[in-house]
Amino acid sequence: MSTTRYLPVETTSFVGRARELDGIEKALTGSRLVTLTGVGGVGKSRLAARAAARVAPALADGARFVALAPLRDASLLGHVLLEDLRLADQFNRSPEELVAEWLADKELLLVLDSCEHLVEACSRLVRMLLDAAPGLRILTTSRQGLAVPGELVFPVDPLPVPEVVAARDAPACGDAVALFAQRAAEAVTGFSLADTDRMAAAAVCRRLDGIPLAIELAAAQLAELPDHSVYELNDRLQHRFETLVAQSGKAGRTLPRHRTLRTTIGWSHELCTPLERLLWARLSVCTGGFDLAGAQAIGCGGPLAIERVAEVLAGLVTKSLVGKHPDGLGGERYSMLDTVREFGAHWLYELSEETEVQVRHRDFYRDLACRADAEWVGPDQVSWYTRLIADRANFRTALRFCLARGEGRTALEIGGSLWMMWAGFGHTREGAHYLELALDLCREPSPERAKALWARAYVALALGDIAVSQRFSDELRTYSATHGDEATRLAAAHIQAATLALRGEHKQVALDVSPTPSRLPPRDVFPATWYLLRITHSYARLGQGDAAGCAALVSEMTEECERLGELWIRGFADYVRALATLSLGHISEAGAHARTAIEHKSLFHDSFGVVMAVEALATATTATGRSERAARLLGIGQRIWQTLGRPHLDSAEMVAAHTATERQIRTAIGDATYDTEYAAGRAMSPDDGIAYCLTPG
Repeated sequence: MSTTRYLPVETTSFVGRARELDGIEKALTGSRLVTLTGVGGVGKSRLAARAAARVAPALADGARFVALAPLRDASLLGHVLLEDLRLADQFNRSPEELVAEWLADKELLLVLDSCEHLVEACSRLVRMLLDAAPGLRILTTSRQGLAVPGELVFPVDPLPVPEVVAARDAPACGDAVALFAQRAAEAVTGFSLADTDRMAAAAVCRRLDGIPLAIELAAAQLAELPDHSVYELNDRLQHRFETLVAQSGKAGRTLPRHRTLRTTIGWSHELCTPLERLLWARLSVCTGGFDLAGAQAIGCGGPLAIERVAEVLAGLVTKSLVGKHPDGLGGERYSMLDTVREFGAHWLYELSEETEVQVRHRDFYRDLACRADAEWVGPDQVSWYTRLIADRANFRTALRFCLARGEGRTALEIGGSLWMMWAGFGHTREGAHYLELALDLCREPSPERAKALWARAYVALALGDIAVSQRFSDELRTYSATHGDEATRLAAAHIQAATLALRGEHKQVALDVSPTPSRLPPRDVFPATWYLLRITHSYARLGQGDAAGCAALVSEMTEECERLGELWIRGFADYVRALATLSLGHISEAGAHARTAIEHKSLFHDSFGVVMAVEALATATTATGRSERAARLLGIGQRIWQTLGRPHLDSAEMVAAHTATERQIRTAIGDATYDTEYAAGRAMSPDDGIAYCLTPG
């Protein structure tokens, strides 16, 4: 397994820090908890990521990096860990317990980046994880220590600042000047730091106390200066600092390095155009980044016309106040460092626009969630998945804003529209959290509440919690009966049929649940339920022994999904089709359908859909006589079931099928060989396991 695949990718060059990297590596050999502390902008996050990449190869399970800066709700700390560790949160115990259980036998370095705003929650979590996992080491970054027994606090100082250079032609060197030179070259095409400029560059770095972020911001300003003069840059910085000191005694009551960064960011703010300052302030409400559409919707208004936003945003990128990187969809995504965002948030408050801009943020992400829901059944599913996952921190922010203001109906609309993220992408516990808060806040019957009830019931089914699912689906059926809505009736029927199928009561599906209409209801606010209900009916036919009827129905569904370019629902259809063709004795075809289901479900990190198809593939592989490979497939499936927390969702039918396959394999190859192959599969990472499944063998 790669030890670096879960570490952040560096988008700019890394300068210096050899002594610190050696020190962190040594510290981690003597202490299981090391915290990098220092002022904002000193480079703690990048240093931690580089140190993790350096240490990872020596650890059996490598290193993992969890970014906490976008998180504002401490109660979701465990959910974020599950998400970043690529563990599904489909479990009835706390996420923290699931993480601890997964880490228990690992030799791994866990990096928790930006803990300062979650110190108490991080302290509790760190204690729990270290107690549960003896092979675990934790590296955290924070502006203060976590106060955990055994913690080694490693102060991160600014980059070394060169001494005063006496002669103009004497080259001044050092990491700080090297960083300045690199960032200046990125800001000004063809820029090269001549020896005569090094004295001025050294003076700039001294003025900025060697703080990397301050140096990078100053270097970016060269593009705005006549002749790109380093001497002019130094003169302006000197004037800026002298002005600050002369203004009042406030600067003297601030720690020098905090004052340096604040002054540098403030100077960058002054050098921005009025529209750039305005956009900077407005975009500070975003968490976890944003795209151009979000910047336009949230940042426009008043003097900033929507058609000017892209141009103004480009100016902030040029000044290194906003970062830009590919979004995975052929476009760009933008982000702000915490210290820069905090400065913008302060000015947004000063402008008295805070609530107005937060409302625009809420509206944009509500509309985005509704669009994703409306367009989910179609050819753009993978793109929607990528975008929804990228903006999950913004969805959290929008939901928290609604809940804090008592806007329950809007919270229901956002939470219900994101059902595919909660139930389909493995974020079930987080979905349950927000949906229940919204349902408790707004109890009046409405279409938005009905959608949220269905989403919450579906999430409960994904957790294997039939009792909770039944409670919410009962209210949904009552609402449907009262309002006579066909789409809502189908949504309630879907939950009812899925519950019966999970219990193995296939005959009751036909008796208790009306047949699915042959056509999709018009203006359906539950666009996926018609497809899901038809697949559940076909699965019930298989459970009653009608494999041919099941195969015919589900074949129609796969053809319909293929016509639409739909992949997520088709993954379920291919899984059921694999089971049906297995029952009909078409073994090779069954294996092909199972692999297709795995391929499609893995695109969305739908662990439940993947592991069911892996079990079907193992059964088909056993039937072909490749028993050793089948044993390894069961091991791969077990590894995924472990992340789900409830193997086979406690379904007696699923357990019986698994047991029968295992027994057949053991009979064919013996217990010793079975155990060896099973252990090999279980040792694979989920990604490597999926790759093995998709390779015919």
